[in-house]
Parts: sequence; C-alpha cells; structure tokens
Amino acid sequence: MSELTLRTLVGVALIAVAAIALMVGGVVFWALTCLVALLMMAEWSDLFAVPARTKRLAQFTLVVPLAIMSPLAAGPGFFALGILAGAAFFIVIVSQRPPLALGIVYAGLPVLSLILIRRQEDGILYAFWAMALVWVTDIGAYFAGRAIGGAKLAPAISPNKTWAGLIGGMVLAALFGIIMHVAYGLALRLTLASPLLAIVAQAGDLYESWLKRRAGVKDSGNILPGHGGVLDRIDGLVPVAPVAAVLVVVVPKLYPLIGW
Repeated sequence: MSELTLRTLVGVALIAVAAIALMVGGVVFWALTCLVALLMMAEWSDLFAVPARTKRLAQFTLVVPLAIMSPLAAGPGFFALGILAGAAFFIVIVSQRPPLALGIVYAGLPVLSLILIRRQEDGILYAFWAMALVWVTDIGAYFAGRAIGGAKLAPAISPNKTWAGLIGGMVLAALFGIIMHVAYGLALRLTLASPLLAIVAQAGDLYESWLKRRAGVKDSGNILPGHGGVLDRIDGLVPVAPVAAVLVVVVPKLYPLIGW
C-alpha cells in the first residue's frame, strides 16, 4: 500500500469518526475531544522530553478542566476557561516546567472552543465548518504544493511547505466557505473569514513543525498510521478552533449588527 493510499484511508476513517461524534453531540462529542486532548498532552510532553511521571501528572491535571467542560457539569464557558488557566498555573508551579503549562492550554483550549461552538444554535454547521476548513486547507496545500512547487514557505522549519501550497489551501478554503454559505446558509462573516483561517491553520502547522524540529523528531507520535501522531493531524485545528469560536459566539454579541 502506498503512503498516499494509507494516509487517505486513515484520514477518511478519522473524518468519519469526527463527523459521527459531531452529529451525536453531547457527551459523545465531549468524550472524543477529551480523548484527543489527553493524547495531545502526552505527545506534547514527549516533545519536551518530560519524564513519564510528570507527563501523567500533566494529563491528570488536564482532566480537571476537561471534566468541567462536560455537558453533565458546568459546560464550556468562562468558568471552564478559568479552571483551564488554573490548571496551567498549577502544573508550572508543581513541575517547574513552563512548557507543560503551555501544553495544558494548547490541548485544552481547542476542546473548549469546539464544544462551545457545538452548543450554539446551528452548532453542527459551525463546528463542521471549523473542522472541515482545516481539512480542505491541508488538501489544497498538499496538492497545490506538489503540482506547482516553487518557493519554500519556511524552509528552516518545514522544507516541504511552499507558497504555492499556502495559496492553494487558501483558495480551496475560500471555495469551501462559499459552498457552505450557498448550500447551508453559513454566515457571511464566516464565509469571508475562511481563507484567512486557512492562513491560521498553516501557521499552526508550522508551529508544530518547529516543535518537532526542536525536539529532533519527524513525527509527534506513531498512533496514526501514515499520519504520525495526533498533534501531526490536528495541528492546524488548534489555533483555528479558538478563532472560530470568537467569530461564531463572541463577535455577534459584541457587535449585534454583525449578523451577516
């Protein structure tokens, strides 16, 4: 089986699992995002060569804000955000490892954002838009980069990424936003933001590439055949989810006229 075929099959399976959990919502969606966050925390700890005992402590600490985000508890909101910040503060005091505090936020904030988006009216539409936007950006960047090539985007961090790939990802993200607007009534502000969020997704990808280069590893893990680790698969979603939550939830409340 070729690497592209393996990546495609695993990618389709991951998308199917995510889509089913998104449709069901509630505890199922929360549980899946929490599982992903704990795996992210483990891989983050490995990238910073954290001892196994401290890694487990970081995961147990992350469990507290994740539990608060449950629909059976307080749910996503300012209280959960405060607990997440408190967990980060606790882990840096106890472990004396500032990167672990950043890891708590890195793994927990996207979960909070996605659950918050899913709870909104038309939350399935908005959450699917945020998640699928990252997928189509990756697809557009991959094929445009391979077909066109050209100047490297950040050769010192990720030698395979090109400006053509970035533009291809933005174009496909823009088309995806337009399709979602026409077919499903996606808000115009989100449609217009789609190509800009493609840049955010690529920035998240580059940041994770920098982390791996710093650690001297090719992949963040090996749990996903053909894809590496969980961080390798959702690095673009990490920064996109909070920005999407602001656009979906916060902006209309601050500026009621921006309902388009």
